[in-house]
Amino acid sequence: MAKRQVSGTATVAAPPEKIFELLTDPSKHPLIDGSGTVKASREGSPQRLELGAKFSMDMKIGAPYKIENTVVEFEEDRLIAWRHFNGHRWRWALKPVEGGKTEITETFDWSTAKMSLLIGLSPFPRKNKQGIDRTLARLTEMFPG
Repeated sequence: MAKRQVSGTATVAAPPEKIFELLTDPSKHPLIDGSGTVKASREGSPQRLELGAKFSMDMKIGAPYKIENTVVEFEEDRLIAWRHFNGHRWRWALKPVEGGKTEITETFDWSTAKMSLLIGLSPFPRKNKQGIDRTLARLTEMFPG
C-alpha cells in the first residue's frame, strides 16, 4: 500500500517558537500558504490554536468555499496538525537546529481520510506537494538568514 502522504522539509532562520506562533494563529495562514487557496480565517475562529480547537477558513479552488478544521495533534513549539471533515491532515513538525534555526516538515496526509483512495487518484497529492514547497519557500523568505 502506498504511504498516502506528501511532505516537504526546509530549514528556516528562525527559532521554532516564531514559526509555531504563525502556525497557531489562523489569521496568519494566508500569509504563509503557498497553494494560493487559503484566503482568510473566518469569524469565530480562535486567535490561537490548541489541541481540540476548531477553526474555519475561507478557501478558493476555482469557486470559493469554507472549511472547518480541528487540531488533532499539538506539542508546544514542536508539532501541530489539523484535519478536515474528510479526515485528511495537514501536519507541521518543527525541530530546532544549530544557530537558532528550525527544520520544518509540512505533510499532507490522506492515509486517515474517509475517501483516501479517491484522494490518491486525484491531482490533490501532486498539487499539495507543490503548495508545500512554495509554503516552505515563503517561510524561508520571511525569515532570511
